[in-house]
Amino acid sequence: MEDNHIRLLDGYDSIVALAEAALEAGAPLLRQASNALSDERLDYEAIYSGGAPWRILPAIDHPREPARCMVSGTGLSHMGSASHRQAMHASSEQLTDSMRLFQWGVAGGRPEPGKPGVSPEWFYKGTGSILRAHNEPLDVPSFSEDGGEEPEIAGVYLVDRSGAPRRIGMAAGNEFSDHVFEKKNYLYLAASKLRVCDLGPELVVDPEFDAVSGTATILRRGAEIWTKPLKTGESVMCHSLANIEHHHFKFDAHRRPGDVHIHFFGADAFSFGDGVRLCDGDVMKVEFAGFGRALMNPIRIAARSEELVEIRPV
Repeated sequence: MEDNHIRLLDGYDSIVALAEAALEAGAPLLRQASNALSDERLDYEAIYSGGAPWRILPAIDHPREPARCMVSGTGLSHMGSASHRQAMHASSEQLTDSMRLFQWGVAGGRPEPGKPGVSPEWFYKGTGSILRAHNEPLDVPSFSEDGGEEPEIAGVYLVDRSGAPRRIGMAAGNEFSDHVFEKKNYLYLAASKLRVCDLGPELVVDPEFDAVSGTATILRRGAEIWTKPLKTGESVMCHSLANIEHHHFKFDAHRRPGDVHIHFFGADAFSFGDGVRLCDGDVMKVEFAGFGRALMNPIRIAARSEELVEIRPV
């Protein structure tokens, strides 16, 4: 982006194609992109606000097969997330398993360079089909009990031909999940994460990730009803980036050449933790310093009339 304009690239129709070309050429991603700059410039403000024929896509996807993009995340990485989870389930026991897992991270989540530390929490969200872009609605399905923002930064990766994970960059995201369902029982956490999410609007190559400040805001009919400052990055997390990445990619199945991975790094604040229940049409706004413009998405709640999925034999 230059002077509030977007420069188009010649010869590449996706971030994955650009990254694959950079790997093939043995060149840094930014150099590969710079060598492909065209003379065509687009007004970013018009596209960002939805007033142009062009539209913003998620910051990364798999251009050929959405199922080859895995979306996952690490929870309990920030004190705020651990405190909220503890509050959800503290009625059943004084110290929850969630808080124990967080404490293990504090004690062993930042190992010496070159060594693995304690394993963090890991969750699966879905394939690339769940990705949404800036300005697109995040849907709460009929079977869901709620939908709430989780403002986070996510790592974006491509597995190269040799099976080695390569970090393309990072992007702001809204991990989005069903906190009401999760609160019923912590064993519902896995299912509460199987929801859409969004990423972008910008992909940042080699960003600063030691200490990142941000803001999460909820707008209702254009008026701000909740806002809170955010802090993320390695300096405020109990797990190092290297430890999170190791424990995600240690599995052989997560190192299949050509696959794309999006991994959320956790959050320290969200509106549900402050008792806010989102309504249909509310707009979630997530912004992190150094990660481009704010990511904004309305919430769209389906009618509460769940239909039975009936299975018939072949």
